[in-house]
Amino acid sequence: MQHKYARRANALEPSEMRLILSSSERPELISFAGGLPASELFPIEELKAASHAVLTDQGAASLQYTSTMGYIPLRQAVMERMQAIGIQSDLQQVMITSGSQQAIDLTGRVFLDEGDTVICESPTYLAAINAFNAYHANIVDVEMDEDGMKMDALERCLQENPQAKFIYTIPDFQNPTGRTLALERRKRMIELANQFDVLILEDDPYGAIRFSGTPIPPIKQFDTEGRVIYLSSFSKIFAPGLRLGWICAEEEILEKYAGFKESADMHTDGLAQQMTAKYMELYDLDAHIETIKAVYRERCETMLDCIANYFPENISFNKPEGGLFIWAELPDSMNAGDIALKCMKNNVAFVPGAPFYVKGPQKNTMRLNFSNSNPEQIKEGMKRIAEVLHSEFSSVNRPIEELVK
Repeated sequence: MQHKYARRANALEPSEMRLILSSSERPELISFAGGLPASELFPIEELKAASHAVLTDQGAASLQYTSTMGYIPLRQAVMERMQAIGIQSDLQQVMITSGSQQAIDLTGRVFLDEGDTVICESPTYLAAINAFNAYHANIVDVEMDEDGMKMDALERCLQENPQAKFIYTIPDFQNPTGRTLALERRKRMIELANQFDVLILEDDPYGAIRFSGTPIPPIKQFDTEGRVIYLSSFSKIFAPGLRLGWICAEEEILEKYAGFKESADMHTDGLAQQMTAKYMELYDLDAHIETIKAVYRERCETMLDCIANYFPENISFNKPEGGLFIWAELPDSMNAGDIALKCMKNNVAFVPGAPFYVKGPQKNTMRLNFSNSNPEQIKEGMKRIAEVLHSEFSSVNRPIEELVK
């Protein structure tokens, strides 16, 4: 049978994101591939108590349809969390979504016609590329360095693309690079957005997971014209399976988002919203986040030590101050995709960097996730990657037997 798919469906290719997540299902595999939180840190007992309290107090009402904008107590709790990082809002400027991924997709629905331009970092979040491509957007990437998107390059890009709909950025511990946009660059981005009359889509799922260094205010804090649409999520700080994220934007903009959300799923899971709000009422979410940060700090340091001690010396890598990822670059002549296939045979996985690029992918790059493996797994998995890397290098400073002791 010849199915009469829409053009957007015919354009879809097998998703690297599905492959990344499916890799974690092999029990013998040590996976540094997906951006998964540490499941052993999920507050199971507390969620049981919160769920019991909701079902006992609210009864059948807790299982009924709810508002498209979201459960009011949860929206109020989100407002308080944003206020703590310098974002002022009111209830009509906050909407709960089915994870921040839905918020990215809804942004495409609200703003993108075929051929419209989106500006993003290079490289950037793979699922955002896929979401914008589904609306046949023209995605233009801007180069980064260790301090995030380069503002001189962004200015040139805006001059060349004056009709761009929005700038998409992950300013804190960026996926895939783990880099953080410097404070002065955040201020400059707002200046440029004001000058060129373009929106900023600030995607901030990792900002709360800072385990070293000095916190930097979100871009939204410097927004004086209502042009920053701020996205965040409970997935990395609480439990991703609940699929809870949020959007903070001007009321006029959120009305458009709500209209498209209503046509997509009516509302985000009401019971999950109520359970999360009840948890935040009964327990200290910030204390839970501190536990997460301490664990991730240890795991990040373990992985960094492994790279320094096991990997060939001519591999560069960053040292993130938070988030979930380390970004490494091999010599230009090497293809991280080929390395990844050999590592899979060695029962260890990472994600090659190429899929995170819109154009001209750097095939010598790799993303390593440290959050979802304990230190012993990290050590063993990194040794396995090191064995493959050393076999690919023509010169080795020390025998691998010494390196992996």
